[in-house]
Amino acid sequence: MKARTRTLIAAALVLGVAAGPVAAAEAAPVPAPVSAGVSAPVFSAPPNAAALAKAIAGVGAGNKDATAALVRVGGTSGAWRGSAGVADVRSGRAALEEARFRAGSVTKAFTAAVVLQLAAEGKVDLDRPVQDYLPGLLPGFEPVKVRQLLNYTSGLRSADGPGDTFADEYAHRFDVVDPHALIADAVAKGPEFKPGEKQRYSNIHYTVLGVLIEKVTGTAYEKAVGDRVLKPLGLRHTSFPSRTQNRIPGPYNHGYQAVAAADGSRSLVDVSEWNSSSNWAAGDLMSTTADLERFTVALFAGKVVPRAQLEEMFTVPDVADAASETGAHAVQTAGLKEFVLPDGTKLYGKTGSRHGYSTVIGGTRDLSRTLVYSVNSTDAKGRDMNPVAYGIIGAAFAR
Repeated sequence: MKARTRTLIAAALVLGVAAGPVAAAEAAPVPAPVSAGVSAPVFSAPPNAAALAKAIAGVGAGNKDATAALVRVGGTSGAWRGSAGVADVRSGRAALEEARFRAGSVTKAFTAAVVLQLAAEGKVDLDRPVQDYLPGLLPGFEPVKVRQLLNYTSGLRSADGPGDTFADEYAHRFDVVDPHALIADAVAKGPEFKPGEKQRYSNIHYTVLGVLIEKVTGTAYEKAVGDRVLKPLGLRHTSFPSRTQNRIPGPYNHGYQAVAAADGSRSLVDVSEWNSSSNWAAGDLMSTTADLERFTVALFAGKVVPRAQLEEMFTVPDVADAASETGAHAVQTAGLKEFVLPDGTKLYGKTGSRHGYSTVIGGTRDLSRTLVYSVNSTDAKGRDMNPVAYGIIGAAFAR
């Protein structure tokens, strides 16, 4: 999640969205379970179909921001499905609505869910130092609680990548990276701050949690998530790539990165094939919008993580955001993030960005409105939110 996301959502709700052709369909209301005895639903009216169609109109080969968009808005107030754009810019064939894609940091919600399941089973104590479970992994660090890894308050610094530019990353796109090497690189830098003092969002926390899951379950991280989340929910189109896998399995819409030349011209580089082993438990997941919607509804309804532990995913630690220059309050939870709409309504969700692919899952806690999208962004790792994604969020949560 980018630091400016909360402001962008508010602006999207005020400013509206762009126009053009779209393939969309209104769906019948999809019941979603909510807790008994709660107040009236946050969203009681159906999603605004016209605004949503407008938000993804014009997406395609000629759009500078996105080549494809897949959207699912659901909840107790009704549902809407839409897709737009192309599967690949060369052929111009229509985007595949059931396409698989790289979900990026949405993976963290799955990782957090497994850790919280283990906590519910008494196999992991969230207030116990991770060093007790993984002795020798964090030499020179004060005790770091498992909870502090979940909510990014551990003080761990990020590991180094191949470089700071797209060109650097593209040149190393097929590198196979060992998560233990990433942890060693991060640890060698020493702590940024005392555990629990501030919040700093980064992948390294969830890389350590992936190692923790393997230690506690005695199995591979991917198998643990598969057995505990994917199989029980029937997420048949969700998977983790092998360490040497570069292609997205099954049908997919190609992802592209816009690259500017010295003369000011712009070209699209196909980034569909990429080794994502460096992201692992923090961002390696591949999925579909249908599977992610099913996961989101089940998670919020307490069907993935027991409700006592699920509170961790809706609780923001009372610390400052270390990335904020103004000392803003933290917004990350265990595997999710809190957003506040202009009217004060709280949303919870997670974004994920891999080159060529931008993803969101989330909604209101009462499940009256949910949103899942995959946007084939031409600058998915850019500083600002993609304008198409920006419009989709504004349309999905407009009153």
